Amino acid sequence: MDVPYPLSTSDNCGNPNYKVYCNNYNLEFLSSVGFYYKILSINPSTSRLVISPPFIQKDSCQSSDLSLGGLKIDENSPFNISSRNTVMLFNCSENILQSPLNCSSTSPCRKFEESSREGRNCKNTLCCSYLKDASMTSHRIRVRVTGCTAYTSFVDFKAEDSITAWHYGIELQWIPPN
Repeated sequence: MDVPYPLSTSDNCGNPNYKVYCNNYNLEFLSSVGFYYKILSINPSTSRLVISPPFIQKDSCQSSDLSLGGLKIDENSPFNISSRNTVMLFNCSENILQSPLNCSSTSPCRKFEESSREGRNCKNTLCCSYLKDASMTSHRIRVRVTGCTAYTSFVDFKAEDSITAWHYGIELQWIPPN
C-alpha cells in the first residue's frame, strides 16, 4: 500500500505529525495508549483512512484492546474518528440502558451477533449501536470491564444491507497540514 503525503513511516519522508507504522508488510496506526490497528485503506483525496477494529477474543466477548480502554487518539493529533462510523458495543452492563444508544432487540448489533463468527462470541449479551456523530468525542471509542467489553465498527453503515455488504472498519480523518 502506498503511503501518501502527509502520512509518514519514517523521519525522512512525509510529515512526522502524521506517523503510521510499517510492521511485517502491514501499515498500522498507533493509538495514544499504545495499541496498533491495521490500516485497511487510505484515501488521500478525502484525507481519510480506515483501520481494522480490534478482534473480539474467542469465548470471552472482549476486544483485544479492552485492557487499554479501547481506541483513543491524542486530542492534539491531526487524526480523529469520522462521523461515518456506526459503532456496535457488546457485553454491556445495564447502566448503558440510560444512554441514548440503540440497545433494542432490533439494534444492528443483533444481526452482527447472529451472522458473524466474531459476533457469536458475544451472543446473548446486552449490545447497543450508535452513529459516531459530531456531538460525541471524536477521539475515543471506549470499552471497559464495568461498561461494555467489546466493540466493532462499520463505515457508511446501512442496516438494510446484507451483512456481507457492511464495510468493516473504523474510519479516521486527518486535518491536512498548513
